[in-house]
Amino acid sequence: MIQIKITPDIITRAKKKAASVGNLQGSITGSLSNVVGAIGEIIVEDYSGGEPVNNKDFDLVLENRRVDVKTKRCNTTPSPNYDCSVAAHGSKQDCDSYVFVRILTDHSKAWILGEVSKDNFYKKATRYQRGDIDPANGFKFRADCYNLAIQELENVNVKKTTQG
Repeated sequence: MIQIKITPDIITRAKKKAASVGNLQGSITGSLSNVVGAIGEIIVEDYSGGEPVNNKDFDLVLENRRVDVKTKRCNTTPSPNYDCSVAAHGSKQDCDSYVFVRILTDHSKAWILGEVSKDNFYKKATRYQRGDIDPANGFKFRADCYNLAIQELENVNVKKTTQG
């Protein structure tokens, strides 16, 4: 996991980006999460050197991989046994991999948790249906989704850059 301090510049850029998106189709938490999602995308772009694309299927291109960034709010530092989630409708996205990010609810810190290919995610993930209870933590699912533990992710491969 890579810990990132969220700066005022990141917040400003995220608000601008979120305002241009509108309400995301299929969002579990609605338009309130647009800024959080934009923070996650910007953090991954800045860290990885990925090129932003922002279409319905993926958020950036990183070393020829079409990457969709999945961001979730949290109240504590993530633990390796915590889950990363993709809503079931997200399985139709035409991307190569997912990068998962957690952001403290006060927007002070974020963590890039890791990356997993889309194929490996669905091979390893557990599917839950709306109303199911997660046996690990008692969470009641608000939508059909797939979960995979953070410890199953790989490090995010960053673009090779030349530095002089």
